[in-house]
Amino acid sequence: MYYSIHHLPLMHTLTIVRISPQKHIFNEFCEFKMKHVRIEMGTKRGFNVKVIKTEVVAASLPMQEHWLPQSNLDLLLPPMDVGVFFCYQNPIISGMPKYSFGSMVKVLKVSLAETLVSYYAFAGELVQNLAGEPEILCNNAGVNFTEAWADIELKEINLYNPDESIEGKLVPKKNHGVLAVQATQLKCGGIVVACTFDHRVADAYSTNMFLVSWAEIAQSKPLSQLPSFRRSFLSPRRPSHYDPLVIDSMYIPISALKQETRAVTNIDDDEQVISRIYYVKAEEISRLQSLANNCNNDMISTKFHRFTKLETFSAFLWKTIANGMGENSTRNYENFRFGIVVNGRSRLSDGVEEQAKVLKGYFGNVLSTPFGEKKVEKLKEKPLSWVANAVHEFLEPAKTKEHFLGLINWVEDHRPEPALARIYATNEDAVAVVVSSGQQFPVGKIEFGWGEPVFGSYHFPWEGKAGYVMPMPSPKGNGDWVVYMHMLKWQLELVDASAANMFKPLTADYLNLK
Repeated sequence: MYYSIHHLPLMHTLTIVRISPQKHIFNEFCEFKMKHVRIEMGTKRGFNVKVIKTEVVAASLPMQEHWLPQSNLDLLLPPMDVGVFFCYQNPIISGMPKYSFGSMVKVLKVSLAETLVSYYAFAGELVQNLAGEPEILCNNAGVNFTEAWADIELKEINLYNPDESIEGKLVPKKNHGVLAVQATQLKCGGIVVACTFDHRVADAYSTNMFLVSWAEIAQSKPLSQLPSFRRSFLSPRRPSHYDPLVIDSMYIPISALKQETRAVTNIDDDEQVISRIYYVKAEEISRLQSLANNCNNDMISTKFHRFTKLETFSAFLWKTIANGMGENSTRNYENFRFGIVVNGRSRLSDGVEEQAKVLKGYFGNVLSTPFGEKKVEKLKEKPLSWVANAVHEFLEPAKTKEHFLGLINWVEDHRPEPALARIYATNEDAVAVVVSSGQQFPVGKIEFGWGEPVFGSYHFPWEGKAGYVMPMPSPKGNGDWVVYMHMLKWQLELVDASAANMFKPLTADYLNLK
């Protein structure tokens, strides 16, 4: 069910990106030719978005109002919203029947209402309980659904710079509830479908489940995965047990955070946080992995590990940024923190098939964020294989059932005081970047009936100073990666300048947009 709330015009203007001069990167990976990063000539730097109508879409079946408690792992997330968007060409281009924008919107709304029956948490509201902790009030308050029109063609959207083209234009701002949706008609007959959700309620894995279910219902298919809200899966152990040396080094109560960190004043232009989207060729990822593993095999003093693509990608990014730190106008940081988000679903099942089946559908946050901290000078002087080994060493202890059970107990022992991953607690002598693997991002499955999306990405322009990077599969399905980066401006300038043959600006040409 859905009903109209208001009609509101909305206009935005884009700004111009400053492109930095090139620098060089470490010789062990590649030789780079000096060339300037460019924005594709066909992109449109300014366009208007007009909101036509905003309605509330509620679950199509009535439900009993009830409270859904947050798990201990949900409680580790601060209030922050995450966006995700999908771009679709005019169906005629793909040989599909002609769809009007109105008919597409109708399909989206009707199927969304049906999907919210199973994913009722997304139709609720997050409310504080008597202990001051957030709980989900499952009251079917519904989801704001915005219809909009943009005077731009899909091929003209500057996807490389989502700050200009996506933020505040094509991804909705969530004003209430847990989820907001926006469908934007483009001049070419294409459409952008975007969502913004409260991270305290769902992680990317949960949101991916929801998106796939929404697309399946739109095509009258049975759901391939039903969500589960059984919080008992993440209940704390009795008696409580965890290694305080490990968990205390990764997480910190908010009260202690305020004491340990100092406010950073006089933030200059280079300290602003910006977003960019790149693509990385499959052969570059494989070459990077081979380099790290071959060198690691030669290091007699290091126990040999077969580094994964994510580990070597993370090591490359960690070392690339470190190599440029201290040069020119970048701040002279002494330490550099680097973390990777770990999904605990498969870890908690510990190979037990029945448990794995149940946890596969678990809706909520099941995440941990281990990290390593190294001296910048050490990262500069050591080879890529050493950095990859450092990534492997901080990542491995968090990939166990015991780690997640211990984390659940740690949160229980600190409740109701909120806590946070330490890597997000920045101070004046350290800088931080977090990688969250989006390799399970099901971009090709978000098909509502008018063809697969030609592009999709998460969008997470949070206000913290810790960088956020999400590598996702390219919609081409050829092994390439699409990489969303939200980092300090000087960090992204180092990436653009020093690793231009690895990270290439995402363009309409790459996506073969017509």
